[in-house]
Amino acid sequence: MFVWPSLPISPNESRLSTYDGSTTPVQPINSTPLDRQYHSKHRLSGVYPKAEYILPSQVISELEEELELLPDFQRINVSGEDSSGVPFKDLQAASKMLVLALMIREKYMALSKQTFPRLTTRFLESLEGEGDFDALKFGQIKNTSIIDPDKFTESRGSTQVDKLEDHSDGNSSSENSDEGQIIVNSGPYYELKQTQTDHPIHPPPTYGDPFKVELPPPAHCFLRFEKGVMVVYSSEKAAEENKPFDWPHPNLEEFIKDQNILFAMISDGPLKSFSYRRLSYLANKFQLHVLLNELKESAAQKEVPHRDFYNVHKVDTHVHASSGMNQKHLLRFIKKTMKTNKDDVVCKNESGECMTLAQVFKSMNLTPYDLSVDMLDVHADRNTFHRFDKFNAKYNPVGESRLREVFMKTDNHINGLYFAKVIKEVMEDLEESKYQNAELRLSIYGRSIDEWDKLAKWATTHMMYSDNVRWMIQMPRLYDVYHANKLCSSFQDFLTNTFQPLFEVTNDPSSHPELHAFLNHISGFDSVDDESKPEHLMLDKDSPLPADWTLPHNPPYSYYLYYMYANMVVLNNFRRQRGLCQFVLRPHCGEAGNVTHLVSGFMLAESIAHGLVLRKVPVLQYLFYLSQIGIAMSPLSNNSLFLNYHRNPLPEYFNRGLNVSLSTDDPLQFHFTKEPLMEEYSIAAQVWKFSTCDMCEIARNSVLQSGFPHEVKKHWLGPNYLSEGISGNDVSRTNVPDIRVVYRYDTLVEELRCICRGAKELDNTEGKPAKTLW
Repeated sequence: MFVWPSLPISPNESRLSTYDGSTTPVQPINSTPLDRQYHSKHRLSGVYPKAEYILPSQVISELEEELELLPDFQRINVSGEDSSGVPFKDLQAASKMLVLALMIREKYMALSKQTFPRLTTRFLESLEGEGDFDALKFGQIKNTSIIDPDKFTESRGSTQVDKLEDHSDGNSSSENSDEGQIIVNSGPYYELKQTQTDHPIHPPPTYGDPFKVELPPPAHCFLRFEKGVMVVYSSEKAAEENKPFDWPHPNLEEFIKDQNILFAMISDGPLKSFSYRRLSYLANKFQLHVLLNELKESAAQKEVPHRDFYNVHKVDTHVHASSGMNQKHLLRFIKKTMKTNKDDVVCKNESGECMTLAQVFKSMNLTPYDLSVDMLDVHADRNTFHRFDKFNAKYNPVGESRLREVFMKTDNHINGLYFAKVIKEVMEDLEESKYQNAELRLSIYGRSIDEWDKLAKWATTHMMYSDNVRWMIQMPRLYDVYHANKLCSSFQDFLTNTFQPLFEVTNDPSSHPELHAFLNHISGFDSVDDESKPEHLMLDKDSPLPADWTLPHNPPYSYYLYYMYANMVVLNNFRRQRGLCQFVLRPHCGEAGNVTHLVSGFMLAESIAHGLVLRKVPVLQYLFYLSQIGIAMSPLSNNSLFLNYHRNPLPEYFNRGLNVSLSTDDPLQFHFTKEPLMEEYSIAAQVWKFSTCDMCEIARNSVLQSGFPHEVKKHWLGPNYLSEGISGNDVSRTNVPDIRVVYRYDTLVEELRCICRGAKELDNTEGKPAKTLW
């Protein structure tokens, strides 16, 4: 059976008329690199799966059959030539700016091999009218382009990489590949639908040592930092001749220019009004959709056997490992450890003498019997609201930093033994639940060059692996603290300590074998700290380079994010050439502080955590919707720190169609039960009256946002989950009715069509030939 490529809702005749036997060639739209290891293998070898040619007439019957499967529900259409609700000149001006902003994000996602929606890409391509997309420019295929995402998952900008890296022998024949096939005709791409029997909802469990991997041979490249960004040369001689690998990379001047364009956009009055009106329309349209179709959505869910909210896969997309357990769990663990291991030497006192666990408790005048949840005092309360300093103090059980050092650190006198044990118990709880998963964050501070090796040794020594867990690396923005303590003389020291080991292990895996093994289980990088801190400077053309940043105060948020992103771009290109896994940027962004943080996040991050400040910036909120940028929201955390629960914008974001997921942030501080993620969902459902369909949609979003491998997501969401619209939804796995998926897809299509129509007409009024759009 062929996958029916979902279209905006329209009469069947207009859909079928799309397949008119046109012979205009259509090129694959490469815009979603999800499974980077798989992709690297095929890209670097120059070998792709075998393709066959068929005619559209051969699949008409299959398409007609698929049409019968489209859900029947009450559709909401706005008729008339102009449905934007604003004067046409305002639509033209707003469309031009919005399209420019989307193209800016698309460019930075392409450079870093992060994801960008294929649907949005197609609309932008139809405006650009590049030679590779002539069929799109002339409106031949509308929304029917369905490509096999396993085989073509690179973003458009990667075509430049392919020209620079010629690793094949010039023979790109796919005869040696047995990975499946793509059925291609001279018009649209079609995709063979994989059967559900090949992909049960639970992926096969992992056996053996997950950290036992082969070490690739060294690349013998020469590495050095230049202007804060690592540059890779093929040899030392190439470095002397200043001939680095010609990989696409960001440019600081261009980034500042693009950033200033977005700063101007978010303060533009007419654009703010236009974005606010569109967001209000989207929210009210969803309410009308619910009124008309809620019963049908509920009935569709009841028809699915064995699937409900409890047994659909959901991911805690934002949780810190050091607070991944609830307070009662930590209390039980401390008491149990004190009972069974009280004679373990766990630390040294101020005079350098070794102390056992019993002596540590004696020095604090405590006994295990004395301990209680109240005495631990790790839970956030009303006194932590807008007091990030008091919140950070809650990480110290009983107010003692020594207990935090013993029980909640990976690098201590016992090499993180107790921390590994308690995190393993958290993993066991997740495995027992079957359908709950988490992306735990571990810290790399950038204080010393050996932090990565110590963290990797902790992970591999204690076998810190679970099929339900992926790791994220968070990098606290604490340069000012390190500088004050003489740990870093300049910001370049922070970057060197953070990124140099990653480039070294990519160049020669045998130089850091444990780190090489551990990196296969890391999804990406996070930037964390209190965003409400005032920033002394903005990133501009006069900002000092990292080697010259010897100031005692912290660089601004955008400075941190740009140099993290720039080094990640080079690292991803290097690892891609070596056939290794790659990373994404998913920072804390928009929890508090300046709205400029969100501009940096929009440009550079694949997804963000929190995003509360988006409620104040309608232009960016609308752009986040059009780009479908993931937002991991933690309303219980926000309730204790920055924003009362009833004022949280999550239900507004969800109604409008933003890509939101629920996360716990810090169960130790904010949650009471053994299942903090379910606690988060249950409170949200009660307070905001979410339906089961709503919660299943949020759970599906969490899986899509997460860094779990592509093969795992195929089990959790369905083998065709990367296809657009209804084709990518498997209700038997997600419990999200096709009605809801079609509504979300059609609404996004209509918004993109509205924007692109305005931009197209703008070209026409400026004397340029108008481009036919859809």
